[in-house]
Formats: sequence, structure tokens, C-alpha cells
Amino acid sequence: MENETKQTNTNEQEPDIFAQKLREADSLYAILSGCTKEPYVYCDPETMDDAILLFTDEEGAKAGAQKLAEQQIPVGIAKVDRKSLLLFYTSLYTMGVNAIQVHVGEEQKMIQLTEFVRRKDPEESKNGKVWVENPELHLTMLYYMQDLRRQPNQEITPELNDLQEEIGAHFTKGRYIVPLPEEGNGIPLVKLKSGDIFQPIFTDVIEFQRFNREKKFRPVVVDALKLAQVLPEEAKGIVLNPLGVNMPLTVQKVKKQPEAPVQKPVSVEAQIDAAIREVQAEAGRE
Repeated sequence: MENETKQTNTNEQEPDIFAQKLREADSLYAILSGCTKEPYVYCDPETMDDAILLFTDEEGAKAGAQKLAEQQIPVGIAKVDRKSLLLFYTSLYTMGVNAIQVHVGEEQKMIQLTEFVRRKDPEESKNGKVWVENPELHLTMLYYMQDLRRQPNQEITPELNDLQEEIGAHFTKGRYIVPLPEEGNGIPLVKLKSGDIFQPIFTDVIEFQRFNREKKFRPVVVDALKLAQVLPEEAKGIVLNPLGVNMPLTVQKVKKQPEAPVQKPVSVEAQIDAAIREVQAEAGRE
């Protein structure tokens, strides 16, 4: 994002006011994309970081949002309270974000997520169970939808075509959370504005939790190549993260196989609690 604020170089021997603000702020303000309902992501042209924008004051965030709006980028701002900061930072990993551009007054600094919010490798934490995250896919979908929905009737550009190919490549390699009812039969479905019916699936437990606030569903993990086997007859395809990036994909249906094996995932609560505990340990909050 173009701006007139100063990039600050802090001495490693001095306290980092930017990292301190991230840890100790009562609240911060994030720039949200109007196209995805998630933090606005951008690729820094110099460092190639995939970053989000955080401000320590509301007026600064409004000014930052205005500069983006002048570039015809639809955005808003969201206040992140102290009690939600750790989960917010943790969610950046699942989004594929690797840096935070922190704005304090008229100064700014790019902070690497791994330097500020560290956690164990999910492969080391899952204890033989399935840990579901698709950060590369999630990030590519965010970039794609931020561009595609930027203006009504947006034409498909070569850049969007490239992102579509990346999405397809990432999607087929992943495994996803399919919600099933805790009691009774039936699979939840989503009707889009077009009237078409899609089955919601989720890239990670945080996205699933957003959908399952009333805890009516249990998560079942399905590999991408097996999704067509569990797709309801009335569904045209699947919609990824319907409360976030909300990306529909048409799926070619195949004859379902009886008793197709599915893997038991780590529970939603266990994944989120473990992630937050790891963040708390690094931040010295325990």
C-alpha cells in the first residue's frame, strides 16, 4: 500500500515498540477486505511478504483504509480486542500470511509472523491424528477474490487465470473439513444468490468454528479427491469457507462408494486451544 509514513529500522538492542504494541495493546485495528470479509492481504513489492495491515489507533486505520479506497480497493476496518488477539494472530498462519505491517502513529514496520507468533509444526503436534490446514490455497483464494470482486462484472485477466490455476493445483493436494450434524441425518447446504445449492467445506478448524458457532455439527476430514463421493445429489458443487472467502467450485459427481473411510480429525477445540497455548508460551503470557 502506498503511503507517506516512515519505515522504521529499530536497533536490535533496543526494545521493539512495534512488537510490544502487538503483545500489549488493549485493541488493534485491522484492514478488512470488502471482497472476502477477512483481513486484506497484499504482497509487498520489495520484500515479497504476504502481509496484512494493523494499526494501533482507529484514526490511523481509517486513513489507511481511505488510501486503499482511493485505489478502488473495497476495504473496511475491524477492531480486534485484547482477548481476541492471540486467536487473530494464530489465524494468520491458516491464511498463509507471513508478515504484519504494523502502524504506530506515522511510523510503520514490517514484522515477520514467525518472529512474533511462533508455534510448533503441526506435523509434530497432531499425535497421529489429522491436522487440517491449507494455507497456500487459502492465501491464493484471498488474492483471487480480492481482485475478482473488486469491481462489478470484472473481466478475467491473465493474472486471474494464473491464480485460478494455482487454486486448482493447491485444492487437489488438500484435505478439508466437511460438517456433519451432531444428531440426525442430512448434510448442511448453502444456497448462493444464483439459487444454486452448494455443500460448505472448510480449509481449517478456525473457518469451521466460524460456521459452527452453535455447535450443531461435527467435523469429518475428507481428501480433495474424495469430495465428489460425499457430495449430496442436490448440490452443484462445494463452497469453500462460506463465511469468509466464500468461493464456490463445481464438482463433477461420481458414484458414491459404500462406507468410504474417513479420517478422524483433531477436535476443533483441541486444535485451537493448542495453537493458542503455543502462542501464549512464546508471548510469555502463561
